[in-house]
Amino acid sequence: MTTAPKLGGGLRDLHSQTSTRIQEEFAASGDGRRALEQRTALVDAIAIRLWQEIISPHPNGPEGFALVALGGFGRRWLFPHSDIDLLFLHANGDSERSFKDPVRMLSQELWDLRMRLSPTTRTLAECDRLDADNVEFTISLLDCRYLAGDPRVFRRLHDEVVPKLVVRESQSLVQGLAEVTRARHGKFGNTVYHLEPNVKETPGGLRDHNVACWLALISAMHKLRDWPERRTLLGERALKQLDEALDFLISVRCFLHFRHGRDDSTLTWEAQDEAAARNIGGAQPAAPGAAQWMKLYFGHARSVRRIALQLLDEVPAAWSSLHRQFQNWRSRLSNADFSVVDGLIYLRQSSALQDPDVLLRMFHFLAHHGLKLSATTEQKVEQVLPALAATPPRGAGLWLHLWEILVQPHAADALRAMHSLRLLTLLLPELESIDCLVVRDFHHRFTVDEHSFLAIENLHRLRQSQAEWDKGYREILEELLQPELLYLALLLHDTGKGLAAESHVDASLEIADRCLARLDLDAEDRETVRFLIRCHLEFSEALRRDIFDPATIRAFAEKIGTPERLKMLCLLTYADIKSVNLEALTPWKAENIWQLYIATSAHLNRSLDERVHGNGDGGYLARLHSLAPSATRKLKSFLEGFPKRYLQSYPPQAILQHFNLAAALGQESVQLDLKRGRHWFELTLVTKDRPRLFASITGALAAWRMNIVKANAFSNEAGTVVDTFYFTDPFRTLELNLPEWDRLKRDITAVLHGEADLERMLRDRLRGDKNGKVRVSVETRIEFDDQSSSGSTLLQIVTQDRPGLLHRIASCLAREHCNIEIALIDTEGQMAIDVFYLTAKKGKLAREHQQRLEAALHQDLGS
Repeated sequence: MTTAPKLGGGLRDLHSQTSTRIQEEFAASGDGRRALEQRTALVDAIAIRLWQEIISPHPNGPEGFALVALGGFGRRWLFPHSDIDLLFLHANGDSERSFKDPVRMLSQELWDLRMRLSPTTRTLAECDRLDADNVEFTISLLDCRYLAGDPRVFRRLHDEVVPKLVVRESQSLVQGLAEVTRARHGKFGNTVYHLEPNVKETPGGLRDHNVACWLALISAMHKLRDWPERRTLLGERALKQLDEALDFLISVRCFLHFRHGRDDSTLTWEAQDEAAARNIGGAQPAAPGAAQWMKLYFGHARSVRRIALQLLDEVPAAWSSLHRQFQNWRSRLSNADFSVVDGLIYLRQSSALQDPDVLLRMFHFLAHHGLKLSATTEQKVEQVLPALAATPPRGAGLWLHLWEILVQPHAADALRAMHSLRLLTLLLPELESIDCLVVRDFHHRFTVDEHSFLAIENLHRLRQSQAEWDKGYREILEELLQPELLYLALLLHDTGKGLAAESHVDASLEIADRCLARLDLDAEDRETVRFLIRCHLEFSEALRRDIFDPATIRAFAEKIGTPERLKMLCLLTYADIKSVNLEALTPWKAENIWQLYIATSAHLNRSLDERVHGNGDGGYLARLHSLAPSATRKLKSFLEGFPKRYLQSYPPQAILQHFNLAAALGQESVQLDLKRGRHWFELTLVTKDRPRLFASITGALAAWRMNIVKANAFSNEAGTVVDTFYFTDPFRTLELNLPEWDRLKRDITAVLHGEADLERMLRDRLRGDKNGKVRVSVETRIEFDDQSSSGSTLLQIVTQDRPGLLHRIASCLAREHCNIEIALIDTEGQMAIDVFYLTAKKGKLAREHQQRLEAALHQDLGS
């Protein structure tokens, strides 16, 4: 051991001059790996020289004491301003006490050189213990490298202590590594796609690269009980992806260290501009701008994260017993096509994915159960993509698959998996415009594609949310009739941001039109999706005004039109804002959105009995007249007196069809139109109003064992009724027997003409359903409201849904001499929520009439 030498000046000059040269060479070449090698060699030389001057001049001395490089320094990845991890390794405690002061002196010399030294002193026995609170130290030993001192001590560490420790503690190490990694990912929202990522810590960054290598090393060492050959740790494909990503990420982090002059790995917007201009990472050809250059970054980060997560998931022995129990339970989800092992999906037949139907069903399976694809399954997907690209699925078949995926609880995970494998943009090339797209907005935190996936995810998470202010949103989500259209709108609502357009909303609509045509959506469904995209900023704009001003609410309600659209737009706004960044949707903002929703909903309901006048100057009426210019006068007469809600409930083409049916009443007094939608059958009745009309037709449908889920009932000034019933066919009577379509219509017509015994038909039906079980008991509530309508009394009935319920209610209303002006029928699970606008003697129901009706309804409903 020597006394402290006079080292300061010489080493400072060496450090300063060499560091300057390394920076200049990097500026010229952009070669990150070369810069790391040079800086590692510089610090090696300085540390060894200090060791020789302060600890021991002997090349292998002193006995029982060694200097070891750990972590990034051990890997020879010493970035310009990174910490330098040094281990002062002693054979035993005696050596540690003898060299305590020289170690402090050596460390001080490095600190005086302004190096960020992180020194650790351990004996071999201490290195052989796993500290649960400091798993990082044991992990750093996986990259240990000899620098100076007694090589026998280092070899005992490397050849004996570390392999035995890893073999003994592999499960704890992997579990600890997984917990640390998941906690880090959680801090960054579990996504690669940050607008200003940290190239070391963000998911997909250099830390994830290291995690992947450590996991593979631990797994291999556990099997071999010795150090494996590093190049054999990963498959050829994964290794190639990691190496390419590593070259890029190392160059970027070097660039950031030099640019910021400190250990700052944040890829700010200004740094992105400069990196793209200097072609950091060496893309060939060079990216034309920062946005394209960032796509290169995200592409590498996406590969790194995917491999790291696969390895985390594929080391089952390391998981906790609870997690193992959960994964074993999920293994029971295996079916004829897919096996589930430790939460990962494997194919029963390796060639199965050549069938696009199986391929898409696999992502539906993933979205439903919250599983992940195994690495081998992902490889199979990538292998079939070239063939699939030649004739990609499209049309209604593709939409059916996407629809089934979008409504599943883990839809966002499935979409991300499809996107990561390039399958999603193959099926929907319209999404190419937002692939890894960075749009510089101080409010946004994620790329546009991730923002869209996150919005879908946030809606699905509503069902599990315990937040008080999420309760209302959750309830209206459950009420949606076609949630898949809302999810599709969220997927497409910002696609226009990828184009150089003045309005991203207009551009998104253009892109959506192509996508909706590709999916062959029904005209009405297309219009719903287009409405949501077109109006996806309307809530935010309305919130900038006084939402307690009736004029604001009235104007907003006129833009929205119907309660169903209001619900969908409210949820879209909620999800859109919440996905901007983790703090964007404050309780205050959520409450304001909800207040606007409630006020608008109330306004729409109050305006139900506002009537249409054929000479009105509304744009909607003008459009109707333009579609049938030769029938303008008759059309005005037909529309006269319908509730405005009627115009809002149907597209112009449907209203013209009603008009044509009404025109045919002269030949046949009952006009029926039956068609099948994607979700239910739709029966439209046009006829002259008569007593018990609504009760009769609901009874006829009930007798046919149809389940009415929704109904609209409107009438005009001339007494022409347009009733529409939406029903499901639980026994597939109509689906399997086309002749039954006509028989159903004949039966309904006969009932309306009094030629069929409806009560007998219903008795037969009820006998068949007497064994039906009530899964959830619903208490009957009957409420009257005289305030919400100027000319009608509102009756709301919430009760247990059951066969023939609507017929029973409508019959009671008829017996009590109530005229149904409007009927709004809805069903949620086993709960029926029916709202009727009633009149008696052309006015509201008197209080005594309401009490009599309530008693009659309770008696009829058995409540």
